[in-house]
Amino acid sequence: MSSLRILIIGAGAIGCFVGGKLASAGHSVTLVGRARTAAAVRARGLELHAASNAVETVRSVSAAASVREAFPAPYDLAILAVKSYDTATALDELASVGSALPPKILSLQNGVGNEDEIAARFGMQQVLAGTITAPVEVREPGVVQVTKPGFAIGLAEFCQEDEGTISNSGASLLTSLSSQFSAAGLPTKVYEDAQAMKWSKLLMNMIGNATSAILAEPPGITFADARITNLEIDALREALRVMAAANIHPLNMEKYPLGTLAPLLRFGPRALLRPALHRIVGGARGGKMPSLFLDLDAGKSGSEVGWYNGAVVRLGGDVGIKTPVNRLLTETVQQLAAEPQSCSAWQGNYERLTALVREVSGS
Repeated sequence: MSSLRILIIGAGAIGCFVGGKLASAGHSVTLVGRARTAAAVRARGLELHAASNAVETVRSVSAAASVREAFPAPYDLAILAVKSYDTATALDELASVGSALPPKILSLQNGVGNEDEIAARFGMQQVLAGTITAPVEVREPGVVQVTKPGFAIGLAEFCQEDEGTISNSGASLLTSLSSQFSAAGLPTKVYEDAQAMKWSKLLMNMIGNATSAILAEPPGITFADARITNLEIDALREALRVMAAANIHPLNMEKYPLGTLAPLLRFGPRALLRPALHRIVGGARGGKMPSLFLDLDAGKSGSEVGWYNGAVVRLGGDVGIKTPVNRLLTETVQQLAAEPQSCSAWQGNYERLTALVREVSGS
């Protein structure tokens, strides 16, 4: 099996871990990140900490501080691993390389909508959809840690001949990539339906994310409050109604049986769901703050909430399903990102958030 020439745009946790594992397996990897990270990788390589506490240092990674700097070397694949609010900028930089553009661009980003942005810029045939399960964190530039076991990648062809059907050429490419990624220590599964894969992962990203960002408290604390758990149930049910109206079916992904649990999440009694969600979310995240809060806390003006809860709102508008809870969560997080001085007034203010939910949902 021949090695790949891979350009990874985004030297955060995902980009560094995936790039490091692929380089360790003999693939030619160029990592594009901020100047500080690029300098650290050039000087020390990448240090990868697995969930098992095994540590691997990979020095065979090239690093660049911009996409332009990474060219004119030819690439077989570009992997987009930037935050969703940086996608447009990354695509502008890719467009500037003209005919040197890699033949395929794989989005390994959270949320829904990034693949659509890539397709709008370069065409649907250029796009591969991807997901990653298991959290990865940056300890310092060039040093990343997988914090939970079960790291896995999902791949799907974004442009499909018929709903849920992969073309012959697409199946061949995805099978090859899956084999090469898995051989590099990145367990990978090919899914037939890109939308089902991305929206199933979205459900996982949504839970306990926006509410913790707004209240500045970890999910293990917020889910102990019945009001917040009910709010989370309402947001999930809106998402599931939107998915059903759009004919997008939740999938069982790795150890997350969303396809099996979807009917219970949508129709089950709240008294049964509340303790179950508290136990599941508390065990999975506990005292760890989610990504939307971390961006707010870092003072970033962008937020991925538009690709999480905001994606539910956008598709709900397309299919005629009301999504007042997800709209409120989206707009509140976006307001906090734009006006960080207002964050303190929301911290721990459960009553304010639930009162607004009652107001917009009429419950």
